[in-house]
Amino acid sequence: MGLRELERIRLILRGSSVIDWRRMHFQSRNEVDRFLRLCQIDTTRPEDASWARMVLADAVEYLRQTYNYRVADAVADPTEIHDLFLYASGVKGLPRHRRIACIVLKVMHVIQHIEGRDLLHRLAVSEADLSELVMAKVLSVAQLLRDKGLPVVEFAHSIKSRESLITKLLAKRETVAAQIYDRTRFRIITQTQADILPVLYFLTQHLFPFNFVVPGQTENTLVSFKAVLADNPHLQQYTQYLHLDLDYEDREERTRNLFSGGTYRALNFVVDVPLRMDAYLPPPEQDSRERKNRTVFTLVEFQIIDEETSRQNEEGENAHKLYKRRQKRRVLRRLSRGLVVPKRQG
Repeated sequence: MGLRELERIRLILRGSSVIDWRRMHFQSRNEVDRFLRLCQIDTTRPEDASWARMVLADAVEYLRQTYNYRVADAVADPTEIHDLFLYASGVKGLPRHRRIACIVLKVMHVIQHIEGRDLLHRLAVSEADLSELVMAKVLSVAQLLRDKGLPVVEFAHSIKSRESLITKLLAKRETVAAQIYDRTRFRIITQTQADILPVLYFLTQHLFPFNFVVPGQTENTLVSFKAVLADNPHLQQYTQYLHLDLDYEDREERTRNLFSGGTYRALNFVVDVPLRMDAYLPPPEQDSRERKNRTVFTLVEFQIIDEETSRQNEEGENAHKLYKRRQKRRVLRRLSRGLVVPKRQG
């Protein structure tokens, strides 16, 4: 691991956004290509290459029209899409191209999300179908993880029941179904806490791109970024190049799940996992749509925890049955508020 991996891990641990980054960290075309394939974009396919160019053109037009921003021709029309990431990393092009490429890629990131949501609404695909697709994708990576011999004790999945969805929505301030981020959930238990970092890194290399972690939805009471540096002294040489200073997390307000026990510890984060929907779309040569995006996103929650902490989390006030009891008590209070009939007087 180097600076690139360190920044990606920190983004996940904090639940922050790649929109706030100042530069990328790609060093070669092959690295960019692996990243794009993880995003479900294979530029050897003509339809994917054309789509990437369309998103780029949209981003450039947005910047030029909305902000009168002068996008250099080298960035607006690169020899290949991979060059954008190398410009943004400062390993290719002129120095001024790095900043311009970063800005363009941020806008492309948002456009791709909008297009993915739009396509999902247009397709005849159910939540159950999406859950099956993402489950197959994640479990294939889980098998690969085991085949590689990574120290994982358990890799389990669950889908929230209808009852659990209703209870969670009633307990939340935002009673909107779209606010349920953990319909599909995967729980990963490692042998030791030190094993969490390599497992997390493996997932960002084989399952989901780091930039699709949903900002503001990480709950991390288990792995601190400073502890990562303390446990891996060779990484401390990169601290001066980080986007944020080392004490940034100490100044952030941390939110905890209201219903968890006071000593409950875990790393929970949510990812917009990209899924290709070729099976639900016409073949590329017969696709008459004006905008030919073929990728959607579905929200998946991951929990990574070590075996000892998992055991402690089931003891005392942290026990799951007590969590559910506190949650249901909150729901009953909300439902009955203002509806209690006063006792008769006299």
